[in-house]
Amino acid sequence: MICLLWFASPAFAQHILPEKERARVIDEILAERFNSLLPELMDKTEIDMWILISREYNEDPVLRTMLPATWLNARRRTILVFYRDKNKNTIDKLAVARYNVGENIESAWDKEKEPDQWKRLMEIIEEKNPAKIALNYSRDHNIADGLDKTDYDEFMQYLPSRFKKRVVSAEQLAVRWIETRTEREMVLFNQLVSITHEIIAEAFSEKVITTGVTTTSDVEWWMRQKVTEMGVETWFHPTVDIQRSNEGLVSHLYSFSGRPEDMVILPGDLLHCDFGITYLRLNTDCQELAYVLKPGETSAPSFLVEALKKGNRVQDHLTESMKEGLTGNEILSTALDKGRNEGLRPAIYTHPLGAYGHSAGTTIGMWDSQGGVMKDDGENYPLNLNTVYAIELNSTVHLPEWDRDIRIMLEEAGFFGPEGFRYVNGRQTELLLIPRLVPHQGQ
Repeated sequence: MICLLWFASPAFAQHILPEKERARVIDEILAERFNSLLPELMDKTEIDMWILISREYNEDPVLRTMLPATWLNARRRTILVFYRDKNKNTIDKLAVARYNVGENIESAWDKEKEPDQWKRLMEIIEEKNPAKIALNYSRDHNIADGLDKTDYDEFMQYLPSRFKKRVVSAEQLAVRWIETRTEREMVLFNQLVSITHEIIAEAFSEKVITTGVTTTSDVEWWMRQKVTEMGVETWFHPTVDIQRSNEGLVSHLYSFSGRPEDMVILPGDLLHCDFGITYLRLNTDCQELAYVLKPGETSAPSFLVEALKKGNRVQDHLTESMKEGLTGNEILSTALDKGRNEGLRPAIYTHPLGAYGHSAGTTIGMWDSQGGVMKDDGENYPLNLNTVYAIELNSTVHLPEWDRDIRIMLEEAGFFGPEGFRYVNGRQTELLLIPRLVPHQGQ
């Protein structure tokens, strides 16, 4: 399906395509999404005309995902029109722009014949006579709210009166476009998550960490630099934090704000990272744990091993509760009840993942909303097929050996499809060890 090339560094190799090959793959996937996925989504949401309007450097988040690989931004004012004729089984993909938008969207504006871009758009609307005209405005889904007020006002000013009552929010269609993954995209997603896992495995190893010298900030910047050298991107700055026996449990915000930036990594530490990459217009989001061996140790203490198992059990309760058509709040409530009935102390804050890191779709809790999210966060949006999630959660565990509580914080990409849930590229079930064991030296 894809010609994979090796990008090699002295430490390890990764499957990273050169820019030209990336562009080819991106445009091939776009063609598939426009020609196969979009008609299906327009039929499901009962929208026959979808209009997206953006100006350069102020792009609608949805329109940004539709630009060809060689377009890094919209140009001037870019207007895209998708018209679905279900009876004829056709879809028109038009640009009210001076030129084609890549190979998928055809220019439908001759400025010499009609100098006014808005008037040309109205001609297309008159010609197609749609039952619904969907625009990207939404209270509940930020990614579906990309139409700015200036363009909305001008559009409505030009729109003939008989069409005004046909204008509707495109939020359902916009979210479905953002959240739905094709079969080929899922092949790529597996590779992205594999790359993410490999970077974490190297970061949490003696190749990067010298015990007693290296700080958490050193590891964070190593991860940033590694990603840059590989030719991909991070969509957020990585975080690395420590839980150890002589410190108390801190708040959920600890990994994001107020955390010491230069804690020296020591034997006996439980390390945690939060890390994600952007590549081929997809995003990953992963949290893993590592244990720093003390002199003479060849494995992590049994109480930490058991603590990780409790985190895995919370994952199980969540993923087993994911059923098509349920809202995020319903899934959250069921999973939390299962965990608590088992004696666990779970917290779940799982979010959609894909075209954006914190993407559009079914939100299953937030760290500060364990009773369920409110309407402005997509309270009533159901779980749909062929969608990807960052299975993000934690389990608070009391350790008598440390005389304190710790949090087992985990995050893995998971796919929900016709056959149910699966992890995109596995999940962590064993602690990474620093340093790695060397069996031939008796370690």
